[in-house]
Amino acid sequence: MSTVRIGIIGLGIMGTGHAEYLAKGRIKGAQLAAVCDPRPERLQWAKEQFGEGVGLFSNTTDMYNSESIDAVIICTPHFDHPACAIEAFEHDVHVLIEKPSGVYTKQVRLMNEAASASGKVFGIMFNQRSNPLYKKVKDLIESGELGEIRRTNWIVTNWYRTQSYYDMGGWRATWAGEGGGVLINQCPHQLDLWYWVTGLMPKRMRAFCSFGKHRDIEVEDDVTAYVEYENGATGVFVTSVGDAPGTNRLEITGDRGKLVIEDNKIDFWRLRVPEPQFNKEYKVGFGRPEAWKCEIPVPEGDSGHYMITQNWVDAIAKGTPLLAPGEEGIHALTLSNAMHLSTWTDNWVSFPIDEDAYYDRLQEKIHHSARTKK
Repeated sequence: MSTVRIGIIGLGIMGTGHAEYLAKGRIKGAQLAAVCDPRPERLQWAKEQFGEGVGLFSNTTDMYNSESIDAVIICTPHFDHPACAIEAFEHDVHVLIEKPSGVYTKQVRLMNEAASASGKVFGIMFNQRSNPLYKKVKDLIESGELGEIRRTNWIVTNWYRTQSYYDMGGWRATWAGEGGGVLINQCPHQLDLWYWVTGLMPKRMRAFCSFGKHRDIEVEDDVTAYVEYENGATGVFVTSVGDAPGTNRLEITGDRGKLVIEDNKIDFWRLRVPEPQFNKEYKVGFGRPEAWKCEIPVPEGDSGHYMITQNWVDAIAKGTPLLAPGEEGIHALTLSNAMHLSTWTDNWVSFPIDEDAYYDRLQEKIHHSARTKK
């Protein structure tokens, strides 16, 4: 395939951004071939912006029947991601979805099964996987420099949002409109990275979500979660939209030292000998392993959304491995679903989570949602 013809489904903020860089030719081997949105004013904007060479469709059926595209980028509301992806696979089209992969894992699992059966290239817009900072963290862990992981702590509270932000749209920060709050809207990237850089998913979790604590919303706006891993390691994840100023600090401790990721840099306290070895050999009483503080060089680079799009196009055209396979979107969603479920049940949640229990609880929340899905 010399040129991948791409359609955009949904011309909101993200869909518009993807369409614009495609139209400008920023993605090698790809072209913007069509856009799809039910709103006439957005199609009119696209016509004025991109000209006659880009097909305009008010529904996906007409777009697929036109046979004008090879692949789609799905930029619809969260609830619709799995259904839109499944429809695309059924029409033999490659798929790239915006984050999150969906709202509940039960629907995302069906999407992943459809992707596998289709044989098409399926990606998710986890653009932070292309960030040199987190790629370096992942490399340090996978290479064994940190040793066995013992603890992960991530405080990411720099998601400050005002009440006016939430008042901008009736769908925003509602169970019926978004299916969650800070976990489903702002934090999918961090939840994905928490899993991706460490390679660890918890065996159980206890979480405490506050709903409407800082803002007049019905979903979570402040979260603290504690996790335990199979190897005995533990972790804490804290996020909020009400802290000013906020913090974004990730600490990962292993038996060979500690990584601290903050302010776009990595500090590595490297133990001269592994902690278990020091503990076994040291016989004097009080003491601690010698540690060298190293500032890890991080290559310059971009983590823009277009980089995931380029990787996805290369995977379609050349068979290049995906940096963010769509099937892996379920991991971040599992973490956020577990945080909700633990709070709702006021109890521990074991992994894999009870998907039916989560779905039933979510439907109750949607039924009583102050706003309806739009």
